[in-house]
Amino acid sequence: MTEELIVKVTRKGQVTIPKKFREILNIKEGDSLYVRLEEDKVVFVKPGIPEPGEPVGEEEYKKIIELLEEERMRWC
Repeated sequence: MTEELIVKVTRKGQVTIPKKFREILNIKEGDSLYVRLEEDKVVFVKPGIPEPGEPVGEEEYKKIIELLEEERMRWC
């Protein structure tokens, strides 16, 4: 499915991801996205769950540990 919508860039370089796309990808306020340049395109990607052994940054590692601890608390 390829769909295109026009968005405007603010003077600070910000763009709004259309609500329809945020809903489809389940993007919420505070979520992180990867952004990369592919030739003449700017591509945003919602990160998935890291594969075992895949390196993650310190911030992402802390989030994973926090989620694990929350899950452990539910087991008790």
